[in-house]
Amino acid sequence: MSDAAGPTEINASTRYCAVLGHPIKHSASPDLQNAGLAALGLNWRYLAFDVHPDHLRAAINGAKGMKFIGLNLTVPHKRLALEMVDELDESAKMWGAVNTIRFEARDAQGQWLPLARFPDDVPDPIRARGFNTDADALVRALREDLDLQLLRGAGALLLGAGGAGRVTALKLASEGVGTLFLVNRTARKAAEVAAEIRQRFPRQEVVVGYPTNRVDLVINATSLGLKPEDPLPFDPKQFSLRLARAVYDMIYRPAETPLLKAAKAAACRTANGIGMLLHQGAKALEIWSEKTAPIVVMRRALEKSVYG
Repeated sequence: MSDAAGPTEINASTRYCAVLGHPIKHSASPDLQNAGLAALGLNWRYLAFDVHPDHLRAAINGAKGMKFIGLNLTVPHKRLALEMVDELDESAKMWGAVNTIRFEARDAQGQWLPLARFPDDVPDPIRARGFNTDADALVRALREDLDLQLLRGAGALLLGAGGAGRVTALKLASEGVGTLFLVNRTARKAAEVAAEIRQRFPRQEVVVGYPTNRVDLVINATSLGLKPEDPLPFDPKQFSLRLARAVYDMIYRPAETPLLKAAKAAACRTANGIGMLLHQGAKALEIWSEKTAPIVVMRRALEKSVYG
Protein backbone atom coordinates (compact mmCIF):
# COMPACT_ATOMS: atom_id res chain seq x y z
CA MET A 1 0.00 0.00 0.00
CA SER A 2 1.28 3.47 -0.79
CA ASP A 3 2.14 5.86 2.02
CA ALA A 4 -0.25 8.29 0.31
CA ALA A 5 -3.17 6.29 1.68
CA GLY A 6 -2.71 7.79 5.14
CA PRO A 7 -3.93 6.34 8.42
CA THR A 8 -7.50 5.32 9.09
CA GLU A 9 -9.48 7.18 11.73
CA ILE A 10 -9.04 6.04 15.32
CA ASN A 11 -11.94 3.88 16.48
CA ALA A 12 -12.74 1.27 19.10
CA SER A 13 -10.79 -1.36 17.12
CA THR A 14 -7.56 0.66 16.93
CA ARG A 15 -4.53 -1.14 18.45
CA TYR A 16 -1.55 0.63 20.02
CA CYS A 17 2.23 0.54 20.24
CA ALA A 18 4.44 3.04 22.05
CA VAL A 19 7.96 4.13 22.92
CA LEU A 20 8.88 4.68 26.56
CA GLY A 21 11.81 6.87 27.55
CA HIS A 22 12.98 9.59 29.93
CA PRO A 23 13.21 12.14 28.33
CA ILE A 24 11.17 11.40 25.21
CA LYS A 25 10.18 14.69 23.55
CA HIS A 26 13.09 14.50 21.09
CA SER A 27 11.96 11.10 19.74
CA ALA A 28 11.17 10.75 16.04
CA SER A 29 9.90 7.19 16.51
CA PRO A 30 6.19 8.15 16.30
CA ASP A 31 6.73 9.76 12.88
CA LEU A 32 8.73 6.74 11.74
CA GLN A 33 6.35 4.08 12.98
CA ASN A 34 3.03 5.75 12.17
CA ALA A 35 4.18 6.14 8.56
CA GLY A 36 4.98 2.44 8.46
CA LEU A 37 1.67 1.46 10.03
CA ALA A 38 -0.28 3.56 7.54
CA ALA A 39 1.63 2.08 4.60
CA LEU A 40 0.83 -1.43 5.83
CA GLY A 41 -2.84 -0.54 6.20
CA LEU A 42 -2.89 -1.44 9.90
CA ASN A 43 -5.44 0.14 12.20
CA TRP A 44 -2.73 0.76 14.79
CA ARG A 45 -1.26 3.91 16.34
CA TYR A 46 2.19 4.51 17.80
CA LEU A 47 2.55 6.83 20.79
CA ALA A 48 5.35 8.21 22.98
CA PHE A 49 5.37 8.37 26.77
CA ASP A 50 7.82 9.94 29.20
CA VAL A 51 8.24 7.27 31.88
CA HIS A 52 10.57 7.68 34.84
CA PRO A 53 12.69 4.57 35.50
CA ASP A 54 10.94 4.12 38.86
CA HIS A 55 7.67 3.60 36.99
CA LEU A 56 8.93 1.46 34.11
CA ARG A 57 7.64 -1.85 35.44
CA ALA A 58 4.20 -0.34 36.03
CA ALA A 59 4.18 1.15 32.51
CA ILE A 60 5.08 -2.17 30.89
CA ASN A 61 2.42 -3.97 32.91
CA GLY A 62 -0.09 -1.25 32.05
CA ALA A 63 0.57 -1.66 28.33
CA LYS A 64 0.21 -5.41 28.76
CA GLY A 65 -3.08 -4.93 30.60
CA MET A 66 -4.39 -2.65 27.86
CA LYS A 67 -3.33 -5.24 25.27
CA PHE A 68 -0.88 -3.03 23.40
CA ILE A 69 0.72 -4.73 20.41
CA GLY A 70 4.22 -3.84 21.62
CA LEU A 71 6.66 -1.28 22.98
CA ASN A 72 9.98 0.29 22.15
CA LEU A 73 12.29 1.30 24.98
CA THR A 74 14.90 4.03 24.85
CA VAL A 75 17.23 5.70 27.36
CA PRO A 76 17.43 4.81 30.25
CA HIS A 77 15.24 1.71 30.16
CA LYS A 78 16.97 -0.91 28.01
CA ARG A 79 18.98 -2.65 30.74
CA LEU A 80 16.29 -2.24 33.39
CA ALA A 81 13.73 -4.04 31.24
CA LEU A 82 15.75 -7.27 31.23
CA GLU A 83 14.23 -8.07 34.62
CA MET A 84 10.76 -6.78 33.74
CA VAL A 85 9.73 -8.95 30.79
CA ASP A 86 8.46 -12.51 30.96
CA GLU A 87 10.63 -13.95 28.21
CA LEU A 88 13.86 -12.90 26.50
CA ASP A 89 14.52 -13.46 22.80
CA GLU A 90 18.02 -14.68 21.91
CA SER A 91 18.88 -11.18 20.67
CA ALA A 92 18.16 -9.66 24.09
CA LYS A 93 20.13 -12.41 25.82
CA MET A 94 23.07 -11.91 23.47
CA TRP A 95 23.36 -8.15 23.92
CA GLY A 96 21.98 -7.84 27.43
CA ALA A 97 19.46 -5.11 26.65
CA VAL A 98 15.81 -4.83 25.58
CA ASN A 99 14.70 -2.10 23.19
CA THR A 100 11.62 -3.87 21.77
CA ILE A 101 8.82 -5.68 23.59
CA ARG A 102 6.21 -7.81 21.87
CA PHE A 103 3.09 -8.80 23.77
CA GLU A 104 1.93 -12.36 23.13
CA ALA A 105 -1.01 -14.63 24.00
CA ARG A 106 -1.67 -18.37 23.64
CA ASP A 107 -3.75 -19.76 20.79
CA ALA A 108 -6.11 -22.72 21.11
CA GLN A 109 -3.14 -25.11 20.84
CA GLY A 110 -1.28 -23.32 23.65
CA GLN A 111 1.33 -21.69 21.38
CA TRP A 112 2.50 -18.17 22.23
CA LEU A 113 1.74 -15.81 19.32
CA PRO A 114 2.01 -12.02 18.76
CA LEU A 115 -1.14 -10.09 19.67
CA ALA A 116 -1.34 -9.06 16.01
CA ARG A 117 -2.51 -12.64 15.37
CA PHE A 118 -5.62 -12.03 17.49
CA PRO A 119 -7.80 -9.54 15.54
CA ASP A 120 -10.79 -9.88 17.85
CA ASP A 121 -10.74 -11.03 21.47
CA VAL A 122 -7.30 -11.44 23.02
CA PRO A 123 -7.20 -14.31 25.51
CA ASP A 124 -5.47 -14.10 28.87
CA PRO A 125 -2.79 -14.51 30.03
CA ILE A 126 -0.54 -12.12 28.07
CA ARG A 127 3.23 -12.18 28.29
CA ALA A 128 5.92 -9.63 27.40
CA ARG A 129 8.79 -10.90 25.23
CA GLY A 130 11.92 -8.75 24.99
CA PHE A 131 14.07 -8.30 21.87
CA ASN A 132 17.09 -6.24 20.89
CA THR A 133 17.08 -4.67 17.42
CA ASP A 134 19.75 -2.04 18.13
CA ALA A 135 22.91 -4.07 17.57
CA ASP A 136 22.17 -5.22 14.02
CA ALA A 137 20.72 -1.81 13.14
CA LEU A 138 23.98 -0.08 14.12
CA VAL A 139 26.10 -2.28 11.85
CA ARG A 140 23.68 -1.83 8.96
CA ALA A 141 23.76 1.96 9.44
CA LEU A 142 27.57 2.02 9.52
CA ARG A 143 27.67 0.11 6.25
CA GLU A 144 25.03 2.21 4.51
CA ASP A 145 25.80 5.67 5.86
CA LEU A 146 29.60 5.54 6.22
CA ASP A 147 30.34 2.85 3.61
CA LEU A 148 32.08 0.72 6.25
CA GLN A 149 31.37 -2.56 4.52
CA LEU A 150 33.93 -4.51 6.55
CA LEU A 151 34.31 -3.77 10.24
CA ARG A 152 36.74 -6.62 10.83
CA GLY A 153 40.14 -5.16 11.61
CA ALA A 154 38.91 -1.55 11.75
CA GLY A 155 40.26 0.38 14.73
CA ALA A 156 37.46 2.06 16.70
CA LEU A 157 37.05 4.57 19.50
CA LEU A 158 33.75 4.23 21.37
CA LEU A 159 32.60 7.15 23.49
CA GLY A 160 30.24 6.01 26.24
CA ALA A 161 29.91 2.75 28.14
CA GLY A 162 26.31 3.04 29.34
CA GLY A 163 23.42 1.02 27.95
CA ALA A 164 23.88 1.96 24.28
CA GLY A 165 27.66 2.00 24.60
CA ARG A 166 27.83 -1.45 26.12
CA VAL A 167 25.70 -3.02 23.36
CA THR A 168 27.77 -1.20 20.74
CA ALA A 169 31.03 -2.39 22.26
CA LEU A 170 29.86 -5.99 22.33
CA LYS A 171 28.57 -5.81 18.76
CA LEU A 172 31.82 -4.31 17.48
CA ALA A 173 33.76 -7.04 19.26
CA SER A 174 31.53 -9.69 17.67
CA GLU A 175 32.32 -8.17 14.27
CA GLY A 176 36.05 -8.56 14.95
CA VAL A 177 37.11 -4.92 14.84
CA GLY A 178 40.76 -4.07 15.34
CA THR A 179 41.74 -2.47 18.63
CA LEU A 180 38.64 -1.17 20.41
CA PHE A 181 39.22 1.89 22.58
CA LEU A 182 36.63 2.60 25.29
CA VAL A 183 36.18 6.02 26.88
CA ASN A 184 33.56 6.86 29.48
CA ARG A 185 33.04 9.69 31.95
CA THR A 186 33.32 7.08 34.70
CA ALA A 187 36.39 4.99 33.90
CA ARG A 188 35.16 2.16 36.12
CA LYS A 189 32.18 1.53 33.83
CA ALA A 190 34.44 1.42 30.77
CA ALA A 191 36.66 -1.07 32.59
CA GLU A 192 33.64 -3.25 33.36
CA VAL A 193 32.62 -3.32 29.69
CA ALA A 194 36.22 -4.08 28.69
CA ALA A 195 36.29 -7.01 31.14
CA GLU A 196 33.04 -8.38 29.72
CA ILE A 197 34.45 -8.16 26.19
CA ARG A 198 37.64 -9.98 27.22
CA GLN A 199 35.54 -12.75 28.74
CA ARG A 200 33.10 -13.14 25.84
CA PHE A 201 35.45 -12.32 22.95
CA PRO A 202 38.95 -13.35 24.13
CA ARG A 203 40.61 -12.50 20.82
CA GLN A 204 39.35 -8.92 20.84
CA GLU A 205 41.98 -6.32 21.74
CA VAL A 206 40.32 -3.72 23.96
CA VAL A 207 41.87 -0.67 25.66
CA VAL A 208 40.33 1.67 28.21
CA GLY A 209 41.44 5.12 27.10
CA TYR A 210 42.16 7.16 23.99
CA PRO A 211 44.15 5.99 20.95
CA THR A 212 47.38 7.75 20.07
CA ASN A 213 47.36 6.65 16.45
CA ARG A 214 44.81 6.87 13.65
CA VAL A 215 41.49 4.99 13.98
CA ASP A 216 38.97 4.12 11.31
CA LEU A 217 35.86 4.95 13.32
CA VAL A 218 34.67 7.05 16.25
CA ILE A 219 31.19 6.34 17.66
CA ASN A 220 29.37 8.58 20.12
CA ALA A 221 27.06 6.50 22.34
CA THR A 222 26.62 9.23 24.96
CA SER A 223 23.80 11.77 25.24
CA LEU A 224 26.22 14.69 24.85
CA GLY A 225 25.01 16.62 21.84
CA LEU A 226 21.29 16.50 22.51
CA LYS A 227 21.49 20.04 23.92
CA PRO A 228 23.13 22.96 22.07
CA GLU A 229 25.22 23.85 25.11
CA ASP A 230 26.64 20.32 25.52
CA PRO A 231 30.43 19.93 25.33
CA LEU A 232 32.08 17.48 22.95
CA PRO A 233 31.80 13.86 24.15
CA PHE A 234 35.60 13.49 24.23
CA ASP A 235 38.53 15.40 25.70
CA PRO A 236 40.18 17.44 22.90
CA LYS A 237 43.36 17.53 24.97
CA GLN A 238 43.63 13.76 24.75
CA PHE A 239 42.30 13.05 21.26
CA SER A 240 42.06 14.88 17.94
CA LEU A 241 39.43 14.15 15.31
CA ARG A 242 42.22 14.47 12.75
CA LEU A 243 43.11 10.93 13.84
CA ALA A 244 39.70 9.63 12.76
CA ARG A 245 38.58 8.59 9.30
CA ALA A 246 34.86 8.45 10.08
CA VAL A 247 32.59 9.62 12.91
CA TYR A 248 29.16 8.21 13.77
CA ASP A 249 26.92 9.98 16.28
CA MET A 250 23.96 7.96 17.53
CA ILE A 251 22.12 11.21 18.19
CA TYR A 252 19.85 12.16 15.29
CA ARG A 253 18.17 15.26 16.70
CA PRO A 254 19.75 17.73 16.26
CA ALA A 255 20.79 16.36 12.88
CA GLU A 256 24.23 17.92 13.19
CA THR A 257 25.66 17.77 16.70
CA PRO A 258 28.76 19.70 17.78
CA LEU A 259 30.68 16.44 17.36
CA LEU A 260 29.61 15.99 13.74
CA LYS A 261 30.31 19.65 12.98
CA ALA A 262 33.82 19.31 14.40
CA ALA A 263 34.32 16.02 12.53
CA LYS A 264 33.39 17.63 9.21
CA ALA A 265 35.87 20.41 9.91
CA ALA A 266 38.50 17.71 10.45
CA ALA A 267 37.64 16.17 7.03
CA CYS A 268 36.07 13.02 8.51
CA ARG A 269 33.22 11.14 6.91
CA THR A 270 30.20 11.66 9.15
CA ALA A 271 26.73 10.28 9.83
CA ASN A 272 24.12 10.82 12.51
CA GLY A 273 21.91 8.19 14.15
CA ILE A 274 19.02 8.38 11.69
CA GLY A 275 20.01 5.14 9.95
CA MET A 276 20.24 3.22 13.20
CA LEU A 277 16.85 4.53 14.31
CA LEU A 278 15.35 3.57 10.96
CA HIS A 279 16.58 -0.01 10.96
CA GLN A 280 15.94 -0.79 14.62
CA GLY A 281 12.42 0.62 14.22
CA ALA A 282 11.75 -1.26 11.00
CA LYS A 283 12.81 -4.52 12.63
CA ALA A 284 10.57 -3.79 15.62
CA LEU A 285 7.61 -3.26 13.29
CA GLU A 286 8.32 -6.59 11.63
CA ILE A 287 8.51 -8.32 15.02
CA TRP A 288 5.11 -6.91 16.01
CA SER A 289 3.27 -7.26 12.70
CA GLU A 290 5.05 -10.21 11.02
CA LYS A 291 4.97 -8.12 7.84
CA THR A 292 7.84 -6.69 5.80
CA ALA A 293 8.51 -3.13 6.93
CA PRO A 294 8.06 -0.44 4.24
CA ILE A 295 11.61 0.90 4.58
CA VAL A 296 11.36 3.54 1.85
CA VAL A 297 8.20 5.06 3.34
CA MET A 298 9.62 4.96 6.86
CA ARG A 299 12.91 6.54 5.81
CA ARG A 300 11.07 9.35 4.02
CA ALA A 301 8.96 10.09 7.10
CA LEU A 302 11.99 10.00 9.38
CA GLU A 303 14.04 12.31 7.21
CA LYS A 304 11.13 14.75 7.03
CA SER A 305 10.84 14.68 10.82
CA VAL A 306 14.55 15.17 11.47
CA TYR A 307 15.53 17.47 8.61
CA GLY A 308 12.21 19.26 8.26
